[in-house]
Amino acid sequence: MSAVDFVLYNCSEIVSPVGGRSAQRGQRLGDLRRVERAALVARAGAIVDWGPEDQVLRDCVKARDCLEVDARRRSVIPAFVDPHTHAVFGCVRAGEYADRIAGKSYRDIAAAGGGIHASVRDLRARSEDELVALTVERLWKLLAHGTTTVEIKSGYGLRLDDELKQLRAIQRAAAQVPIRVVSTFLGAHEIPLEFRTQRAEYVRLVVHEMLPQAVPLAEFNDVFCEPSVFTLAESEEILRAGMQLGLAPKLHADELETYGGAELACRLGAISADHLMAVSSAGIQALGASDTVAVLLPGTSFGLASRDYAPARMLVQSGAAVALATDFNPGSSHCPSMQAIWSLAGSMLRLTPAEGLVACTLNAAVAIRREAQVGSLEPGKRCDLVVTQGADYREVPYQFGVNNASVVVSEGKVVWSEKPL
Repeated sequence: MSAVDFVLYNCSEIVSPVGGRSAQRGQRLGDLRRVERAALVARAGAIVDWGPEDQVLRDCVKARDCLEVDARRRSVIPAFVDPHTHAVFGCVRAGEYADRIAGKSYRDIAAAGGGIHASVRDLRARSEDELVALTVERLWKLLAHGTTTVEIKSGYGLRLDDELKQLRAIQRAAAQVPIRVVSTFLGAHEIPLEFRTQRAEYVRLVVHEMLPQAVPLAEFNDVFCEPSVFTLAESEEILRAGMQLGLAPKLHADELETYGGAELACRLGAISADHLMAVSSAGIQALGASDTVAVLLPGTSFGLASRDYAPARMLVQSGAAVALATDFNPGSSHCPSMQAIWSLAGSMLRLTPAEGLVACTLNAAVAIRREAQVGSLEPGKRCDLVVTQGADYREVPYQFGVNNASVVVSEGKVVWSEKPL
């Protein structure tokens, strides 16, 4: 065996989804490999082996400059993958949270000039450098909570120059933080106010001007599909145009109303359908029969002070591939922590701790086409992991409201630690 350059030892346990490089579904959701008194070794950023400590350490040869990390009898899990965020924005919208608690709805706030339009006005007035600086700070927060791979959408520009500015800011910020970033174009996040009476013209602008110039800066194309935002027909037109340019489709589906967004996503072969708080029975069955990942965002329901959460158990029972994400954004889910989402997934969606872990890691990686690289601990994949604060991985969702990460590793390097190693 070639010499390894990373050794993690003295782990109370190492826990990882099983199933290799495809999503877990149905009764298999939550299948884990768990080894007590374990160790893990890696070389050149990739996992070589892990298992019982005495066996792994006996069989490995350490390079002269090998980094050895003592887990201090704590549990180790794969690093989180966050497949749905809007992390590039300017101002926060804390006042809207207070308005929702007072009884105002999402639509009430939007009609008064708040919501997405407030973020659009703010972002348009900011320089690209300002956005980069703000995003770098947020990426470090994600990393400190154990996320090493994150998807970030545009969608607060809603005109060509500002959408491109936002996409460039994503790339520039990603280059300054040891976190893996995936970009999504979301020019169809809302109809901008200046096009309220010219919907067709804005769709034309997205299809013929924005999408072609977004291609070098994005991998996915997303649409907020709702009767009050983009219709099913408009969403399909925009997604098909992106597909012709090589942008894989995603969809904000059935968040506010039952509308058929999930069915559209499945019909188009979208990588994921996200939100799904109001998904229909037909949509659930379509997701169960498709490869489209159902990305659930319980932080959004919580942030909206809503009692409506996605029907996770019905989706699992249908055989759908269920993933979790933060939806980190300035309005409805101002949360950078996948740990908090894991907690909400248990208490509000009734996913078991094991199911939640898979949904936050392996299935989340499938939702952004990164399952060959991250999402589980197996030989050949990136050595991305979290040494938690406790001896049992279930303590992470159980002990909500704190950061349960002790050490965060990306590609065999310690990228964050609560204490100097």
